[in-house]
Amino acid sequence: MSKTFLDNLVNNPASKYGKVFAISIQVLIIIAIISFSFETEPDLKPQTKNLLHTIEVICVVIFSVEYLLRIYVAKNKLKFITSFFGIIDLLAILPFYLTTGIDLRALRALRFLRLFSIFKVIRYNRAILQFSRAIVYAKEQILLFLFITLILIYLAAVGIYYFEHAAQPEAFASIFDSLWWAIITLTTVGYGDVYPITVGGRVFTFIILMIGLGIVAIPTGIISSALTQSAEKKDDEDIK
Repeated sequence: MSKTFLDNLVNNPASKYGKVFAISIQVLIIIAIISFSFETEPDLKPQTKNLLHTIEVICVVIFSVEYLLRIYVAKNKLKFITSFFGIIDLLAILPFYLTTGIDLRALRALRFLRLFSIFKVIRYNRAILQFSRAIVYAKEQILLFLFITLILIYLAAVGIYYFEHAAQPEAFASIFDSLWWAIITLTTVGYGDVYPITVGGRVFTFIILMIGLGIVAIPTGIISSALTQSAEKKDDEDIK
């Protein structure tokens, strides 16, 4: 395979094979995240643990090959390695090769942000551009906002699980149980039926609450901005 083909494969989701590659990686990320989350469930059967470990090995191998391919095709290899996505790609596979007290596999959720490069293709579709500019403009941003919110909810659940699992094994038995706390905290609803009791958990909760306050206001700003820009574009076209 030529370097140009590999570059299009990993960096150009607008191409035929690039799009298939990008979607395949996203599906694999979902599988890896679900597998990692199930590993935190108590009383897993040995067969289930073996299956989850096999899935982990397969995911890491594919992620490692992808990471090396991205380094290979990068024009400035050091720049890619030290970039945001380069660091996230590395952290997605590093825990498998290093035995540490900190499990960074939850950061694989951040790799979903690569998905939005696919939406560049939409810009070249005239039919979509003609279909209500305000809605289309806001749609991409709202979809991005929802994806980031889901990622933050998942990371919040992982964080509180590690802070509170030992102190409250029943309330925070697994990451799936912790998702309820993450949702009500990040959305600032806070029913109070599940709450942290450790110092680390309370500090972490404060940080999540601050993030949640900002998240609540984002959709209103996105929609208002989209409507304003749509009106301005229409006015310019009417003048012309």
